[in-house]
Amino acid sequence: MKRREFLTSVAALGLASTLPVADAREVNGGQPWEAGQINTPPPPPRTGGLQYLTRHEFDTVAAIADRFIPADEMSLGGKEAGCAVFIDRQLAGDYGNAVALYRLGRFVKGTPEQGPQSPLTPAQRYRQGLTALDAATRAQYGQTFLSLNDDQQDQVLHAMEANRLNMGAEVETKVFFELLLQNVREGFLADPIYGGNKEMTSWKMLGFPGARYDFRDLLSKKGQKLNIIPTSLIDNTL
Repeated sequence: MKRREFLTSVAALGLASTLPVADAREVNGGQPWEAGQINTPPPPPRTGGLQYLTRHEFDTVAAIADRFIPADEMSLGGKEAGCAVFIDRQLAGDYGNAVALYRLGRFVKGTPEQGPQSPLTPAQRYRQGLTALDAATRAQYGQTFLSLNDDQQDQVLHAMEANRLNMGAEVETKVFFELLLQNVREGFLADPIYGGNKEMTSWKMLGFPGARYDFRDLLSKKGQKLNIIPTSLIDNTL
């Protein structure tokens, strides 16, 4: 995917909720929820080292991130920007364990607009999908995805996007591709405190100011080139 296409398609990530707000109750702590449980805060995130992915899985995700977002004069590539670090940390936490999703079934395949219908967590989908990806490339090229050259990796990813790569009966190829693409985007654009967007590379490319407290000092500079240096949440926690 070209960088321009990548940026213009980011808007597709927005989701609108149609749930009614009347008589709403807050339910947290993960699914399935059980009455009477103590509501304790989640453990703090671990830092350093891999938290969920194996080294081979991590390197495979990093290679995919670099094919989605290749380095150029505008910014770092997906691998160097830390997209795989971001994904690894997310898979080890609430997102990877699907604590906010209903997973008691029954699971019936619906329309694309209804999203994936699966009992698996994102973490489980990654483990299953990356294993299936290597099996598919071994069958076609005799090598794992990570061992392929750049052109071959692009061919595999294009085939996944078009739902033409046979990844076995257990993996929905296009759905897994879209999961990878979404998470790489998130890692590239999220605050660096979450492990990706190294050196705020995407924010600098886009001109996004980051986590600034306010802009009162800039109100008088209407029409001027501001050259704002982005600010990360990391800067605010020192």
